[in-house]
Amino acid sequence: MLRLRSCILAHLLSSPTSCHRSPSPLRRLLSAAAPPIPPRTGFAVEEYLVDTCGLTRAQALKASTKLSHLRSPTKPDAVLAFLAGLGLSTADVAAAVARDPQLLCAGVERTLSPIVAGLTGLSLPHSEIARLLSLSFRCKSVVSKVHYYLRLFGSSDKFLQAFKRNNRLLSHSLERVVKANVALLQECTLGACDIAKVCTTVPRMLTASAEQIQAAAAFAEGLGVPRGSVMFRKILLYVELLGEDKIAAKVKYLKSTLGWSDAEDPSVLRRSKNMLQRRSEFLLSELGLEPAYIAHRSAMLTYSLEGRLRPCYYVVKFQKENGLLAHSHSYYKALL
Repeated sequence: MLRLRSCILAHLLSSPTSCHRSPSPLRRLLSAAAPPIPPRTGFAVEEYLVDTCGLTRAQALKASTKLSHLRSPTKPDAVLAFLAGLGLSTADVAAAVARDPQLLCAGVERTLSPIVAGLTGLSLPHSEIARLLSLSFRCKSVVSKVHYYLRLFGSSDKFLQAFKRNNRLLSHSLERVVKANVALLQECTLGACDIAKVCTTVPRMLTASAEQIQAAAAFAEGLGVPRGSVMFRKILLYVELLGEDKIAAKVKYLKSTLGWSDAEDPSVLRRSKNMLQRRSEFLLSELGLEPAYIAHRSAMLTYSLEGRLRPCYYVVKFQKENGLLAHSHSYYKALL
């Protein structure tokens, strides 16, 4: 029946008719029953994303669902030309479009150009402006936010370094989140330089919840580390990087084994507990060094055991046994 209907419809639609002749009843019936034929858009979004924007087929398939309203490449072409003019590479464009396909729908004159003009006024390089643009073109206050971060971090290099680690810096509210967290860090007696150092390494502290920062501060104090000390700043940083449990286990081990105090070099806390154990056992057992000697020179615990500590020990031992080095010569000096 369907085939017969199709044949009849094709025949009727293809047969010549006079402009004065009225449609037959059968033609009117079939025309009313036939489903409407959707108009062709003439723009294959998925193919455009692959061929022009450089997306993979999987990326294009996913992104095309957000661009189904596009009927022509006019606006995407204008956006791509604008980005190319900023020096954005093909790979950067593909990454930006895959991250947020709506970038292709942004108005060049109304949206993108004003942002670029504002960021250019902050003396940022075009390559970085293009990257910021691709990540924050929806944010109307992106220029004022970048201006604040430049003052907070002290330089564009540090801000861009932090932004690469946490591109949500521009999507969070400055007043409700970022500035509130900066105020909390100031309450922890961190100065402007300290905040810049901590947040350059762990920029998520600027977008974390107030409860997370308060918990990290309480944890540091619980370890007996006073606010205002270098150790306190390091503990805040390492808690964000590694977690409270790992830091607590390392501090406990170092204090019980070496008599390590909060005044010692806190950088050792970035090493794994297993690494600290292996190095301290070598220095204590094989070299016979005193725990206090190691604690006051805890940088030794960060050196490679097989690549530096053990070879240096054999060289110093050989030189002393053959009278080439005074027996009072410090092993630690030989490491430096």
